[in-house]
Order: sequence, then structure tokens, then C-alpha cells
Amino acid sequence: MTQTADKTNLLGLTQRQMEQFFESIGEKRFRAGQVMKWIHHFGVDDFDAMSNVGKALREKLKACSEIRSPEVVSEDISSDGTRKWVVRVASGSCVETVYIPQGGRGTLCVSSQAGCALDCSFCSTGKQGFNSDLTAAEVIGQVWIANKSFGTVPAKIDRAITNVVMMGMGEPLLNYDNVVAAMNIMMDDLGYGISKRKVTLSTSGVAPMIDRLGGDIDVSLALSLHAPNDELRNKLVPINRKYPLAVVLEACKRYISRLGEKRVLTIEYTLLKDVNDQPVHAEQMIALLAKIPCKINLIPFNPFPFSGYERPSNNAIRRFQDLLHKAGHNVTVRTTRGEDIDAACGQLVGQVMDRTRRSERYIAVRQLAEDSQGRQAGSN
Repeated sequence: MTQTADKTNLLGLTQRQMEQFFESIGEKRFRAGQVMKWIHHFGVDDFDAMSNVGKALREKLKACSEIRSPEVVSEDISSDGTRKWVVRVASGSCVETVYIPQGGRGTLCVSSQAGCALDCSFCSTGKQGFNSDLTAAEVIGQVWIANKSFGTVPAKIDRAITNVVMMGMGEPLLNYDNVVAAMNIMMDDLGYGISKRKVTLSTSGVAPMIDRLGGDIDVSLALSLHAPNDELRNKLVPINRKYPLAVVLEACKRYISRLGEKRVLTIEYTLLKDVNDQPVHAEQMIALLAKIPCKINLIPFNPFPFSGYERPSNNAIRRFQDLLHKAGHNVTVRTTRGEDIDAACGQLVGQVMDRTRRSERYIAVRQLAEDSQGRQAGSN
């Protein structure tokens, strides 16, 4: 249970945990449903607003518990309707949450960690390094904040958020217990009632945890692939050195087979100019995925300062897509959304001031290299 000092933060408790909490304070289990509805359906964080909860119990709850979401530092709205919230978590770091509207669907991209330890070479978040895991309350709190901002109360009526993807900052499977608890609340009718098909966890390939996930929950699964062979993936996605493609893809196949219901694996593939966007890479990808039921999302690289990578040309993107299509794959090219507010895939940074610090670090390293070269030239 998420606690501050001696108070339990009810925001991050699953239905079962909430029932256990009420039993632990000498109350009936049915109180869990009442309080969960107030928190998640109506966005209430004030016990006094819970009109069907007696005054004595409200006072007891005030003494031993709280409903505390992350602090909203800023909210930006893109010209295309994308929204980004920067929220501060208990560690003092900030994480980012992104809402992407498209047609009748509203997808919320939720962070699981402040920073990320995996250091994928093309990802802005990875360049920040790892700071802290988010608590279950801080993960589900991002949904709570976004839902309230749209005034969609009750949460299940005419809601703006129809889909949630664990594709924000961090590797969700390295913060396993808190992420699974939060996803359970997302799907619970006492929470947000989102279909299991519309909650997606994206992983860079932590193979053992994919198997564990299959025994605990049945959300949709996405794999951040980004390279069709181990040699290239070792460079782009360093965790591949520990869990190579054959191991990861077998774990994904086991997970999908457990779900049944014609569920498929989503493959995320960031296209980098002259790195992984050539016809040979498409052919390797076709062979790699030949026996895996999947759909493929191609993501043209979204630039950030000093990344060292470029976005491929539109012709190169279409060529890559066409090769996969001809092989029978369901392929979409993800439209860049929220780029004007740094909310596009791969651009999330988290620390409000981190962009400046990161730029300063790169500039400092570059200056040291130039100075070293100058000294070497002077000595020759």
C-alpha cells in the first residue's frame, strides 16, 4: 500500500487492497466500493465530499488515510489537440503524461518511472538516466488528473480517455507491482472500466517479466523492437544484450497465446535514417515476425537535440511500409503528434529543467572533445 508517514494513499489501491484496508481499520468491505467510486468515477480527493459515507467514518479516514495525486507542474496543449502534463512525484522528479485525441478515440500515454535505466540510444528519456519508480498512486494518478481535466465525471460517461498505453517514461516491467496494480484499477468497474483490449503495456523486452505478466493480467502487449537483428538491436536497445530477440519474441508468443481471442502483439519500430530503415532491414523484419501474430507501428524518428539521428525521408518510410505490406503484415505509420510541445514519441524528458541540463552536458562533452583535439593538434 502507498503510504506517506502514517497515512495510506487510497488513490493507488486496487479493489482487493481497498477491501483489506477497510477491514484493517475495523470497517465493512463494502466501503471499498463506495470510496473507489468517489475517487475514480467522480475525481474526489476530499473525504467530506463523500455524501454516502458517515461522518464518523470520514473522520477516521482523515486520520489514517489520504487521496493524494501527483502535483501538476504544467499543462500544455498542442495545435493538434494533444495535451501534455508535467507532474511532480514524491521523489522530487517530474514525469510527463500525454493525451492524444484521434477521431472518437482518446489515448493517454502514461509514465511508469522517472527517467529510464535502459538508455535506448534514440530516446530522449533514456538520456536522462533513471531516477525513481513511480508508486501505484503516481501511475494511476496520471489517469485521475487527465480525466478530471476534461470534466468527464462520472469517469465512465462520455469519457475522453478511451485507451491507456504504458508507453510514457520508463520501462513498465521494471516497476512491475505498481504498474500491474494501476492497470487493474484502470480496468476495474470501480475504477475507470477500460477494456482489457484498450490497456496496453509496452516493453523493451524484459523477457522474464513478460512471462510473469501473462500469469497476472491480460492487457494488450507491445514490443519496442526497433531493429530486426541482434547486432543492430544491441546498439539501439542495450537490454537486448541480456535478452536477445529469440528469447524476447518467444516470451511474447507465449503471452499472446495465453490471451486467445485473436489478440495480437503490437510491434513498435522507430525508423532512423540510414540506420534501420533500409530494404534489407524490412526483409529481416519480415523473416523475424513470420510466425508471430502481430500488427506493426512504424514511428518516424522525432528529433531532439544532440541525438545523432535523423528522421528518414517520406519516400524511405513508404518504401519500408510497402515491403511489409506486401509480405502480408498489417502496418501503420504513426502520425507525429504533439511535436510542438515535445510530446511526441521518444521526446519525453521528465525533469522540467532537464532539457537545459542535458544540453549543457552535451555541449560540455563536445567542448572537452574539441579542446582535446586542439591540444593534440598543437602537440603535433
